[in-house]
Amino acid sequence: MTNSNFILKVTDAKLKDIQKALQNAGINVRSIIEVFREEEKSEEDKKESQ
Repeated sequence: MTNSNFILKVTDAKLKDIQKALQNAGINVRSIIEVFREEEKSEEDKKESQ
């Protein structure tokens, strides 16, 4: 058996949603770790920074 590590970048998914989707696809999930969370700027914040 081979263990693989992947990094996902998502915009609107929760950890449990990702785990369920992978398991529903027949993928055995050993662990999921959130490495970094980046808050997206609102349109107003984007205009102010210009």
